Amino acid sequence: MVCPLFVLAGIFEPAQGQVRISGRAVPLFDIGLGMDSEGTGYENIYLRGLFLGMPRKEISKRLDDIADFTELGDFLRLPIRTYSAGMRMRLAFAISTSVEPDILLLDEGIGAGDAAFVEKANQRIQSFADSAGIIVLASHSEALIRRICSTAVLMERGRVVEVADVETILAAYRERSKP
Repeated sequence: MVCPLFVLAGIFEPAQGQVRISGRAVPLFDIGLGMDSEGTGYENIYLRGLFLGMPRKEISKRLDDIADFTELGDFLRLPIRTYSAGMRMRLAFAISTSVEPDILLLDEGIGAGDAAFVEKANQRIQSFADSAGIIVLASHSEALIRRICSTAVLMERGRVVEVADVETILAAYRERSKP
């Protein structure tokens, strides 16, 4: 079965029907997508930025902000193959959220990195949500869903079962999950 987030990101075609998206959808669920492990952090800012549809001039304008947000300092001059998973997530998150997408696609939220960076990333996501952006979150974490979402969609085998407020959908999910 194809992940609905991959369909929304344009990575896969829907099995049936069609998907229409108005605006720029930016996926934040594959930290390696559009990155070169032999390239430096700085080179990968450009690579991933281009992959996400940012013009080179826009990437250059945002380079210092992206670098500052990562808190990776001189590590940005090293190949990312030397980075930990948390460092790669910091870099990918900083690049992806600098794009100012209309729609941010998240899978289970931000799980890599130290507690301070996770909090910083969550603040950026909340700020994005508050500025009328759309976040599509795929998660089983009730706490994360409650914190980020105002509307929820219950899906089963790739099909929409119900759309409602978060508490209604969480109750329906718990009911369907009972043995």
